[in-house]
Amino acid sequence: MRDETRLRPPGKIGAMTNPAAALVELAHRYGVATEYEDWTGTVTPVAASTLVAVLAALGVPAGTDAECRAALAAHDREYWARPLPPTVIGRAGTASRFWVHVTHGDPAHPWLRLEDGTVRSGLRQLENNSGPYDLDGRLVGEATFELPVDLPIGYHRLHLQLADAEVSAPVIVSPASLQPPAGRQWGLATQLYSVRSRWSWGIGDLTDLTDLAVWSAARHGADFVLVNPLHAAAPTAPMEPSPYLPTSRRFVNPIYLRVEAIPEYAHLRRRGRLRKAREDVQARADKSDRIDRDAAWKAKRAALKEVHAVPRSAGRELAYAAYREREGADLDDFATWCAVAERHGGDWRTWPEDLRHPAGPAVAAFAGKHADTVDFHRWLQWQLDDQLTATQATAEQAGMGLGVMHDLAVGVDPGGADAWALQDVLALGVTAGAPPDEFNQLGQDWSQPPWRPDELERRAYEPFRALVRAVLRHAGGVRIDHIIGLFRLWWIPEAAPPTEGTYVRYDHDAMIGIVALEAHRAGAVVVGEDLGTVEPWVRDYLHERGLFGTSILWFEADRDGGGGPLPAERWREYCLSAVTTHDLPPTAGYLAGEHVRLRDELGLLTRPAAEELAADREQQAAWLEELRRVGLLDDDPDPGTAAVVEALHRYLGRTPSRLLAMSLADAVGDLRTQNQPGTSDEYPNWRVPLTGPGGRKVLLEDLFGDAAAARLGEIMRAAVQPSPSSPL
Repeated sequence: MRDETRLRPPGKIGAMTNPAAALVELAHRYGVATEYEDWTGTVTPVAASTLVAVLAALGVPAGTDAECRAALAAHDREYWARPLPPTVIGRAGTASRFWVHVTHGDPAHPWLRLEDGTVRSGLRQLENNSGPYDLDGRLVGEATFELPVDLPIGYHRLHLQLADAEVSAPVIVSPASLQPPAGRQWGLATQLYSVRSRWSWGIGDLTDLTDLAVWSAARHGADFVLVNPLHAAAPTAPMEPSPYLPTSRRFVNPIYLRVEAIPEYAHLRRRGRLRKAREDVQARADKSDRIDRDAAWKAKRAALKEVHAVPRSAGRELAYAAYREREGADLDDFATWCAVAERHGGDWRTWPEDLRHPAGPAVAAFAGKHADTVDFHRWLQWQLDDQLTATQATAEQAGMGLGVMHDLAVGVDPGGADAWALQDVLALGVTAGAPPDEFNQLGQDWSQPPWRPDELERRAYEPFRALVRAVLRHAGGVRIDHIIGLFRLWWIPEAAPPTEGTYVRYDHDAMIGIVALEAHRAGAVVVGEDLGTVEPWVRDYLHERGLFGTSILWFEADRDGGGGPLPAERWREYCLSAVTTHDLPPTAGYLAGEHVRLRDELGLLTRPAAEELAADREQQAAWLEELRRVGLLDDDPDPGTAAVVEALHRYLGRTPSRLLAMSLADAVGDLRTQNQPGTSDEYPNWRVPLTGPGGRKVLLEDLFGDAAAARLGEIMRAAVQPSPSSPL
């Protein structure tokens, strides 16, 4: 059922006699679920202690019946005291309603100033039979108006003249639906840090990403390359390996810079010393079976400091000044956080008290005293902006229809730069995660502070708008991890297990609308990762708004036909489909049961390993039978891993899905998973270098001449561009 919390006016609380009733009503008003349907379809009530903790994270005391009643009364007062909603959300081609509050009997004449300066008045008033509200002796009346259906998309302003003042509120009008790219397209999915070339600094970088895009486009007709989140990590050791737990989603990790691609590098004296530093870190990477971000960043940071000190030309100075002006206070806050982190550690919650909020005078004093360090971190982001621009342009020049598809993580490190700069918009005392499901039966705690939906609305969603705009700046597409989090997010009280959380609702019309608006302006496609427990109407809504979903072959089951493989022709059309994902082993490893073995070894199974393995083999046997049914495998009882991997990717071509992805790990025959959900130190998550089937490291140059990778690339080309003459 669709959530309409945003549209529901305050209720009446006077008749409540059950102490629990006030808590339940309060939870409903703030979009906090008091019960939910789990992955088995069972309706599960939420404990009162969870409701109290989650409401506290929203700034609402609810520990006693008296507190609940006081909070409900305050909610009523806040609603009626507002002349206009905090933010008005509209959609092009649709008449959207909004309310206004004026002294009872006074006229109400709202008008609009559009983004381009145009004024629109004469808004249509609708019937509203709400009685007046007594606000401290002043009767307040409510009127309902309608946004015109022909409003252009954009960020506008609603105005209302009161007896003694004029008030205004932001209006966000999003496209009715994004237009999908023409035809079918395929792309390469990669974890960039794992893909080194001979010229890298111990870790894959943006020049490697550019070369990968050119190879896949020019040789095999790829239209995009989907890359892991490139979000910034704290510039301190040990550097957080997970790209899904960044210090900032607004800015980029400078570990991905190619030092030699910075123009000022050419003017360095004694460049041989930097070449030796690169060779040393590469040699260490050659010997290690894990990616060492700390060693790579230590060497690269020292080199970047030297390049930063090189005088810039007049034109480059102008470009840097323009970048700083465009990014404004957000860039200053991020660079300042990095400078403080290098002095006091990467968790702002442990800093001296006077440095724990960006608005504090001590922070400004620190930034002034360490101006060169702050400027270094600003400068790093400028270099990243340049290199990301070049990557996208080169990908398009090589023939890609979309170019780079960036990945947007769900949240940020609670001690990181975004949590520091945006702490007034984030919920403290809770973390985001996921309830138990079929593949993560203990649930997940991502240790990330979620957005506060109420504060986002009060701020016209500006922090979210800036985030989406930043990730789309150098992209032809974006994958939004756990896009269901823009509808509802699983909040877990501090120190509680994931099983003791509950869902908190967001205004999905606003969140998805902003994504659609920014994507429309960027000319980008949006892919939502909608796996796991998803309410059916959510996928319908995403499709209606022109956002793509996600299908992973192993999860595509025919729920109406006994649970076997879902026939290709019944897959979703507006979807990014792939055989595997980064939370599973590459396909060769999955076929070998690596996901079962690893979860058993780490104690993550909730039933005996033998049962889990038997179920997995049954599922794989069903898929082999499906491949034979459609003529992609012969009757050989042991067809071989390579033959099955190729057949599975050919199967993607039988689906109607408009976007297809092939994992780079599948292209080279890698076996090991990049990430095992539910673990941190137990498994080297996000630290596994790209290797072949025998465990030998694969460099980018090796990939370009790899016959098996070329074969799979041609299978993907044929999947989206079938030809009668194709040998496939």
